[in-house]
Amino acid sequence: MTVQVKRVYNRPAASDGRRVLVDRLWPRGLSKERAAVDEWLREVAPSTELRQWFAHDPEKWAEFKRRYREELAEPAAAEALTRLRDLAAGGTLTLLFAARNETMNDAVALAEYLELPATPG
Repeated sequence: MTVQVKRVYNRPAASDGRRVLVDRLWPRGLSKERAAVDEWLREVAPSTELRQWFAHDPEKWAEFKRRYREELAEPAAAEALTRLRDLAAGGTLTLLFAARNETMNDAVALAEYLELPATPG
C-alpha cells in the first residue's frame, strides 16, 4: 500500500495515482478541473468541531490525531475507509488537503491511520 499526501493546490503529477480529496470543505478558489480530484470522500474528514478546535495549532497536534482516530473508528467513516484501503491496494493513493501546513493536517493524520495494521474485531 502506497499512501502519499499532497496539497490540492499543487500541480497533479503522473506519480499521484488515485487523487482523493479528504477535506470536509471544497478548497477555496479551486476549480474541479484544476484540482484533478478522482474522488472526494468527506466522510473521512475530521468533524467541523474537531477541525475548528485544532485550528492547525502545533501544540494541539498529538491530541488532534488522537481525537481524529476516535472519529475514524465510528461507523460513519467505515465505508469511506474501506474505499481508501481498496484504492491504496490497487496502486498509489494520494490524499489531498487544502491546509497551508503540509506536515500537520488531516491528510497526514489519515495516512498514518491507514498504515496501521488492522486489528481483529
